[in-house]
Amino acid sequence: MDLNTIKQVTRPKARNELAGWRDGDAFLAGGTWLFSEPQPKLTRLVDLSTLGWTPLSVSAEGLEIAATCTVAQLDALTPPVEWTAAPLIGQCCRAFLASFKIWNAATVGGNICMSLPAGPMISLTAALDGEALLWAPDGSERRVAIVDFVEAPLRNVLKPGEVMRSILLPVSALTARTAFRQVSLANHGRSGALVIGTLKSNGAFTLTITASTPRPVKLEFDALPSVETLHARIEAAVDAWYDDIHGLPAWRRHMTLHFAQEIVAELGEGAR
Repeated sequence: MDLNTIKQVTRPKARNELAGWRDGDAFLAGGTWLFSEPQPKLTRLVDLSTLGWTPLSVSAEGLEIAATCTVAQLDALTPPVEWTAAPLIGQCCRAFLASFKIWNAATVGGNICMSLPAGPMISLTAALDGEALLWAPDGSERRVAIVDFVEAPLRNVLKPGEVMRSILLPVSALTARTAFRQVSLANHGRSGALVIGTLKSNGAFTLTITASTPRPVKLEFDALPSVETLHARIEAAVDAWYDDIHGLPAWRRHMTLHFAQEIVAELGEGAR
């Protein structure tokens, strides 16, 4: 879609060129949502693709994903063999249920910053203890856990002019065992519930709930819990189940509890 209110497009080559944020500005990464509907309040686009950020960086710390890394680039990653959580990357990429055109344009950072309940990059990075590096227009920066980044549908902690630079997935999470469950009402529909479990070498278990809740919910246990304990913790942590055309709250709750039970059973079987 043409954005006929845009008067200027800037293409910064360095961080200092990101200064000067003003009302009517928007950061442009893949643009798959930005160009999908009218944006009458926008007058200037700041194109992040010209900054030349390396899409993926593997190190002893883990995996650093540039905010401008596309879904296709992330899915094509060949991870170290010891990263037992690596299959989760492909599983979450496929939760987009999008065409190859979207995969080659949509960015990891863009999906997270949209802050939709069904954002699969939110699911992936929250489950793997992801931490976002945020750049402020005054040159300062801060780090925020992805599970705390999203506050509500279409709302997050970004301040005016602040940009997501990258997301770090620590090696401690990448070497965990994982279990993934996802459901949609339609074969090519938006996720109604997406639940991920991780089991680390020390026995610590984490359950991350997305899509069925307005924002990510992450529960941590010292060991795999009983079904009763698991369900009680979920019910206590979730104060509202998401309600939209892609699923009623009662259905989302039922599927989340069912998936959580399956995930504990799967990871428990592997542990034995």
